[in-house]
Amino acid sequence: MLKANLVLFALFVLGMLAGNSLIAASAGALLIIKLLKMSFLLEVAERHSLEWGLLFLLIAVMVPLARGKVGGKELLQTFVTPVGLLSLLGGTIATYLCGQGLGLLNARPEVMAGLVVGTVLGVTFFKGIPVGPLAAAGLTALLLKVFELVKK
Repeated sequence: MLKANLVLFALFVLGMLAGNSLIAASAGALLIIKLLKMSFLLEVAERHSLEWGLLFLLIAVMVPLARGKVGGKELLQTFVTPVGLLSLLGGTIATYLCGQGLGLLNARPEVMAGLVVGTVLGVTFFKGIPVGPLAAAGLTALLLKVFELVKK
């Protein structure tokens, strides 16, 4: 238990130092839940947080539709312009990779630490945006497959 608390505290500090409020808040919230011995909240978070996060992410992406900033003409262009066709391809590849990432996280949850630290490094040194561990895990799953092919 102490080891898990230290890891969460380290992630909290790393998030604060890197200016990544999402990582700091996530690690801090989990640390508080653990210290208050509210393990039932960890179970709820483990079961439902991914779906809740994806729900809010999809809502954020669809807000321009709801506000009328994207209309029928723009939607139709998705299917007939090079940019639209490439966006369809990009969305398809991204969702496939995220699915692979979810499989990797389920099979090897220890990779999460590297994904979080890598996200902090990307935000800190490359002005990246922490879009989420599924995308990072998907890319990691792809890199692992390439690594295994090269290793043979």
